[in-house]
Amino acid sequence: EYSTNRVTAVPYDPADREIWNRFVKSSKNGTFLLDRDYMDYHSDRFHDCSLMFYKKGVLIALLPANHLKDEGTVQSHGGLTYGGLITGASFTAEDALEVFSCAIEYMKDKLGANRWIYTPIPYIYCSLPAEEDMYALFRNSATVRKTEVASVIDMTNRIPFRDSRKYGISKAKKRGLDVVEGNFGPDLEAFWNVLAGLLDAKFGSKPVHTIDEMRLLQSRFPDNIKLYLVKEADTVLAGTIIYDTGTVARTQYIAASADGKNCGALDFLFWHLLGETFATRRFFDFGGSTLYGGNHLNEGLIFQKEGFGGRAVVMNTYEMLF
Repeated sequence: EYSTNRVTAVPYDPADREIWNRFVKSSKNGTFLLDRDYMDYHSDRFHDCSLMFYKKGVLIALLPANHLKDEGTVQSHGGLTYGGLITGASFTAEDALEVFSCAIEYMKDKLGANRWIYTPIPYIYCSLPAEEDMYALFRNSATVRKTEVASVIDMTNRIPFRDSRKYGISKAKKRGLDVVEGNFGPDLEAFWNVLAGLLDAKFGSKPVHTIDEMRLLQSRFPDNIKLYLVKEADTVLAGTIIYDTGTVARTQYIAASADGKNCGALDFLFWHLLGETFATRRFFDFGGSTLYGGNHLNEGLIFQKEGFGGRAVVMNTYEMLF
């Protein structure tokens, strides 16, 4: 462990798993992605250097992080959409300053690091205001390294769909299509074939997860990870995998076949999910639409998300040098 004036940093140990997970559940900004049962699915690919911060013997914050030794870099977190400090309701701006200075001293001293990459948890995922870390970033001369634009719908203040989306919905209705919740056996496989084919043809890329990883994660978080499909007979026309935190429903993957695109299957799918399935969520997050570290906006993709009423929430990644 490592102590500064008021705060002690303790490196995470797998024996602390339950303490970590309990804190995430009771925090004001933690989500299931930051639960160890989620985070650790790719622990073989990341050198974990997560920290737990104590003040007067009480756990006040967690930092999910991984260490890139060769680059002298700590990332919060390299394998997740967001990381940053996970904090409780009593956490203050002053606490954040103390935790940051303790973390930086620890990283320099114990890890030989000179750089900290930090992606805060977006405000839409917080149950209470939780931007204490943003002030600490400023005080530690953090610079913006990357800006990702997510398209988000405030479900308490929705704006109408664009006509192009409405046209797609009416086409799908005329065809008599239905939205169903899919299973993670044959349904996932059928969706994955559409998704993988699409990513390969368009970007020469693969899904971030393998199908086996997706099944593993869904088996650990069956209430949070769902598959929704538009099918005709046994053919998947369109689908999405949703990560549902209870506050925010987020699209992790979206795909449609050529036929699905022509008949408005995706428009119909999101019309249903927004109007019925997730109508009671606070936010619906379509995720990002940028490429190359935020330097290229995929205009076709964001046009579609904005057509459903999504508007910009930026996700910044910061860099601190020390």
